[in-house]
Amino acid sequence: MKDFIGADDQALLERHGLASFEALWSLELHAVDEPNKAPRGGWSSVYRLDLDGRVYYLKRQSNYLTRSLARPLGEPTLAREFRNIRRYQRLGIPAMSAAFYAERHIAGERRAVLLTHALEGWQDLDSWLPGWRQLADEQRQAIVSACGALARRVHEKGQLHGCFYPKHIFLQPREDGFAAQLIDLEKTRPLVLGERDRVKDLEPLLRRTNSWNEADHVGFLTAYLGSGKDVDHWLQRLTARLKDKAQRP
Repeated sequence: MKDFIGADDQALLERHGLASFEALWSLELHAVDEPNKAPRGGWSSVYRLDLDGRVYYLKRQSNYLTRSLARPLGEPTLAREFRNIRRYQRLGIPAMSAAFYAERHIAGERRAVLLTHALEGWQDLDSWLPGWRQLADEQRQAIVSACGALARRVHEKGQLHGCFYPKHIFLQPREDGFAAQLIDLEKTRPLVLGERDRVKDLEPLLRRTNSWNEADHVGFLTAYLGSGKDVDHWLQRLTARLKDKAQRP
């Protein structure tokens, strides 16, 4: 895969001497959390990078691979995420955006770096949930509607997000409600099994939003479906999957 650098980011990265794989790989930064470790010894870590008031997140990986039928020998998981970021952009699905991507084979390691724009001014759904019942009814309805409309956009474009969790849905207040977009696109894949895939994609959100009540679920599904039609059917399908997941060991 060729190196990628965003047109709007190139001048800034060049000014700071960071417009290359080598510079971003060797840059000394503190990780925002503990590195993820792969079973075969690889690792993946995330860092925050501030440049002239613009905020980025830098991901670096070594031998942190994913395998598929198309790539049986594996590839960095960041390669898959970068392709999905670009796919979402082409499809017009609101999501995180990339500023730089590159990978290298060095000393027996498969290394990759991905630089993405931080969602400054956005707040993930997870952070809204602890005080959910204290929010005004209109605000709760606007949030669940934004989440439902985002899910509808993803599925209408033939994609399954694969990690439709509250921590991956980012929201921003607007005059007419809330805007919503997604992060963590590593597990995105084409939606091929119709309603079955769609239920599978939506169920984790309902499972992780314990503070939502039935009215919130109805509001979410109404926005997702574009109308109140078939909401009962979808509630039944999702409830059945929730119960099935709860009974698994």
